Amino acid sequence: MSTLLDNVDASWLRMEEPANHMVVTGVLVLDRPVTQKQVRELLVKRLLRFERFRQRIVEAVPLTGLRAWEEDSVLSIDRHLTVAHLPEPGDEAALQTFASELASRPLPADRPPWQLHFVPHYQGGSALVVRIHHCVGDGLALVHVLLSTADEAEGTGIRTHRKEPAAGLWETVTGSLAGAARTAAVVPEVPGHLGALVRLLLLPPDPPTPLKGRLSVPKKLVWSRPFDLDAFKAIGRATGATVNDVLMTALAGALRRYLLARGTVPRKLDVRGVVPVNLRPASEAHRLGNRFGLVFLPLPLGLEDPRARLDEVRRRMQGLKGSPDAAATFELLWAMALAPRPVFDLVVDLFATKATAVVTNVFGPREAISLVGVPLRQAMFWVPCAGHLGLGVSLLSYAGRVWVGVQSDIGLVPDPERILAGFEAELEALRAIPAPGPRRRAGGGQEPGRARSDRIRRRSAPGRPSPARPAPS
Repeated sequence: MSTLLDNVDASWLRMEEPANHMVVTGVLVLDRPVTQKQVRELLVKRLLRFERFRQRIVEAVPLTGLRAWEEDSVLSIDRHLTVAHLPEPGDEAALQTFASELASRPLPADRPPWQLHFVPHYQGGSALVVRIHHCVGDGLALVHVLLSTADEAEGTGIRTHRKEPAAGLWETVTGSLAGAARTAAVVPEVPGHLGALVRLLLLPPDPPTPLKGRLSVPKKLVWSRPFDLDAFKAIGRATGATVNDVLMTALAGALRRYLLARGTVPRKLDVRGVVPVNLRPASEAHRLGNRFGLVFLPLPLGLEDPRARLDEVRRRMQGLKGSPDAAATFELLWAMALAPRPVFDLVVDLFATKATAVVTNVFGPREAISLVGVPLRQAMFWVPCAGHLGLGVSLLSYAGRVWVGVQSDIGLVPDPERILAGFEAELEALRAIPAPGPRRRAGGGQEPGRARSDRIRRRSAPGRPSPARPAPS
């Protein structure tokens, strides 16, 4: 029995191309070595509970382009789990090279669209390189998958999938058409969102920089050292900014530094980042699939002063709050699944001219988790760069730390580690911004000269991203 792909999932599948595979790549590092048997049992017992990880994509109706999920009749973990041994010295650079080689390849089309590459020995522990096609789910959905495979998920009632009765092909197609009619009937916002789409279509193309251009097949994946999440919070408290504002400002400064090293940066240079915005209700976090829209955030690379950049990023982020752009682009992705191929390609190409990079920020588990009895030391991921974009930046927080990952087309950005170095330098520049002076007590005296950020750090609890802010894909 088959189930048609949801329209937005089908659009992500249609964006697959030889120079840009629509695959989410993740790297998980465990504190101690584990065995292949342990990893295999984890996949069988916890991952395969999710229906999507047991299904492959097939042609639903010949000559229509429709695709459907179908149970894989020859499903075998051994077709998805492979063991890899890094060349000496088996360090971080070797793991990054291995992940980069994987990101340059498509997933096999004859099985469920996911793979796990197990590295038994890596820096005193083990590493897992996971690849999942974007049509399976967005960032929030895949974080839920990660949580569901963790030891802490045992007995918590975390849902893994919604069981639905099997349907025949004809029922599947007619059911999908009925669903389309229901969607059209209950989305009165569509006319209002049309104005947002027209405005996005009329945006001028992003200016030409070394970050944009014709793509090649090879990609390069790198990640940063872990940063303390409290450092971002302290900067935000001292400047009146959010953690998202600080992250985006540091990224803008990093891209500015990268371009300065390769030439000059015009005073008014802005480049847009395509930022996914979550549209999924919290009650549906367990559902796979894609439920997010996109906004275009102009990053002010031309501003030299870090404080001025932060203020401008904050202003622009505020302007995106409550914007209909995310919902409008979600509706566009839904409609594009039904468009003829030439129209689909035209729309993707048009939107690709209006941005330079994909930028996503995912808030992972607040507390440390473990897999097969071993603590998870590090987690990192990279989103695919749709629409012929050659640069993707991913930010992930986990257990009080933040990692920055960069995926680049090596023909455009052969040295993405320089962007990471720029990010770290920009973070230090933001930390050097003077904090406001001491506040006066009610009796007229001043508070002791302890840094304001330190006081706030003691009082504040880790926050959650606002649903209205640019958030995970």
